[in-house]
Amino acid sequence: MSTSESTRPGPRRRRRFGSGQQPSTPADPQLDQPADPYGAARTILLDKLAARPRTRSELADLLAEREIPDEVADEVLDRFTEVGLIDDAAFATAWVESRHRARGLSKRVLAQELRRRGVDDELTRDALDELDPDQEEATARELVRKKLRSMRSLERQVAMRRLLGMLARKGYPGALAMTVIKQEMAASDEELPLLNDSGLEAD
Repeated sequence: MSTSESTRPGPRRRRRFGSGQQPSTPADPQLDQPADPYGAARTILLDKLAARPRTRSELADLLAEREIPDEVADEVLDRFTEVGLIDDAAFATAWVESRHRARGLSKRVLAQELRRRGVDDELTRDALDELDPDQEEATARELVRKKLRSMRSLERQVAMRRLLGMLARKGYPGALAMTVIKQEMAASDEELPLLNDSGLEAD
């Protein structure tokens, strides 16, 4: 390499700011102020509760997702509980009544749904006690009766299998489901006879 090449200056480099340097324009003091976590938590809860009732556990999870500090979340949730805006007992009672009446769900399925929403076992049991065994059986019978109306063209075994599947999905015990289905199929034979007799009629 020649002397002239070794002493030739290299390309000029652009000056870069170090990580510790401050930008030339001052920061907006409004943007630097921390948000009010209590106000944010209250707004989140009121917005969600305006849509429908929710359990404390559901709301706590929501606040955690929104990055509300735990101590702030607990304090605001306690306050909402004190004034009755959060009421897990009332939620459980209303949930059991509406889901059983509208969808015919059994106690077992209702208990699972309430636990998934964070309702504790004691409150769940209290709400489910509102459904006595006679009411649960009566609901199962009504479900079977309604379904049988659309089964005129089915064989008995097919109808039996579909009815058992329906009640199983809604959480009814197998013994209760079988008893109800046999009795309702036998009672409906005169009005809604199925295609064949495979020996599955009521004993």
